[in-house]
Amino acid sequence: QVQLVESGGGLVQPGGSLRLSCATSGFTFKDYGMSWHRQPPGKEREMVASISNDGGYTSYVDSVKGRFTISRDNVNKMLYLQMDSLKSEDTAVYYCTTIVHTRRWGQGTQVTVSS
Repeated sequence: QVQLVESGGGLVQPGGSLRLSCATSGFTFKDYGMSWHRQPPGKEREMVASISNDGGYTSYVDSVKGRFTISRDNVNKMLYLQMDSLKSEDTAVYYCTTIVHTRRWGQGTQVTVSS
């Protein structure tokens, strides 16, 4: 079955960096676009960044452009999100997601940006 397992979250000070990882299994990773979404406390989930199946196309929500970088490793079936210059408003649970017949979600990883 499709499995998405996020890791790499934690507590970081404003201006700091984190790298999120998503380990995948149960589907042909190289054939599917992937994305990261996040859900801040008390708010709706939103798309943060997406990447095409071959990594040749990426897109970002305006609030993270120039600070976050999405990437993927099709050999090891991994998705990444490099987050730099973190702000308090980036605090959220971050989810790895794709559509394989239906939308699939990981369990999420908590990112807290606070001094």
